[in-house]
Amino acid sequence: MALVFFDDHSWHLLKPLTLTRPVCEIRCGIDTISEKWQHLTGMPVAGYLTAAYLSEKFPAPPSGDYLLVNGSVIPSPELVSMLTELPANHSLVSGETILAARHRMHPDMPEPERNHLLKNLARTECKLPLWRIRHLWDIFSLNGKVMEDDFQRITQGRQSQPLSASNTVAGKGNIFLEEGARAECCIFNPSGGVIYLGKDSEMMEGTVVRGSLAVGEHAQIKLAAKIYGPTTIGPHCRAGGEVNNSVMMAYSNKGHDGFLGNSVIGEWCNLGADTNNSNLKNNYGEVDIYSYPEKKYRGTGLQFCGLFMGDHSKCGINTMFNTGTVVGVSANVFGAGFPPKFIPSFSWGGFDPSVEFRIQKALELAERMMERRHLSLSPEEVAILQHLYAEREAE
Repeated sequence: MALVFFDDHSWHLLKPLTLTRPVCEIRCGIDTISEKWQHLTGMPVAGYLTAAYLSEKFPAPPSGDYLLVNGSVIPSPELVSMLTELPANHSLVSGETILAARHRMHPDMPEPERNHLLKNLARTECKLPLWRIRHLWDIFSLNGKVMEDDFQRITQGRQSQPLSASNTVAGKGNIFLEEGARAECCIFNPSGGVIYLGKDSEMMEGTVVRGSLAVGEHAQIKLAAKIYGPTTIGPHCRAGGEVNNSVMMAYSNKGHDGFLGNSVIGEWCNLGADTNNSNLKNNYGEVDIYSYPEKKYRGTGLQFCGLFMGDHSKCGINTMFNTGTVVGVSANVFGAGFPPKFIPSFSWGGFDPSVEFRIQKALELAERMMERRHLSLSPEEVAILQHLYAEREAE
């Protein structure tokens, strides 16, 4: 048996992060949703049922019998146990939402037919408590709870590498260092949470952490950083300054002073020196953010909500983002004052949505950033960016 992840309407609600990936490849807690499922089930990923333009990078599965999983669902041991007993041609549902199914797939099955089949399978109602990533703000709102579960799953029965005596630990809690993780002259307070330092990660001197915190492999926390949990600094990221209850997914940089709070930053992003985001309105009211499927602003129900930035976007020094700002893919944001609360993909400057960051220049910038990490854009990734640029031009 193997896993196949499918996207439902949450894929649209989670744009701009899902403009370049299926929902299951979003990071929340320590690892991505797909990695959690693989770890808990012991099953490989056979493929994805997602937007057609993503299918070259995230291909559909070959013909076969699979465990189909809604990519927005955070797995638990109890849920996985329930799914192992699910009969063939049955689905597990919560109300009208399909959580998972046992079903035979073939790659040429058109989406309407696939959806019809899934909706008409025999149904088993799930009575377990569930965590789902359905909205952008769910990523940081659930990050602490998910991280603690991830910590127990990943570290169970394993021995942490020793923490150097040059560090100070204030309060009681769980700290785990993977092989090659380095921290010197830092202050850790894991009270009420966990602190996880991934393989070959580094925390520079003077950093102060109040957990929960997850630092991915090869990530780096810069000198004298101040980090409030629950925060995730994903693999190969750089983080400095002040960070509070935020998620940096992978390969992104916030290398300098400035504030990042209640925010989610995609991959291959760069925040210029002294970039700050507001996460609280002056009137302490509910924060609205831009909704891609509705093409308008909608309430989050939250008082604290910051910045959401799609892959390959950048901003210049001293950039000030307003409360609940959404930035698309491959935007280059700079200039005085506050940019708009919604900045479309491939924007240049950010203040005039009609000014475009031309596709060839955007690809060149992405290549230059990736070369610094000894990587390059794949043909599949180039095709995704070209598709998104064509969509922007059409709009």
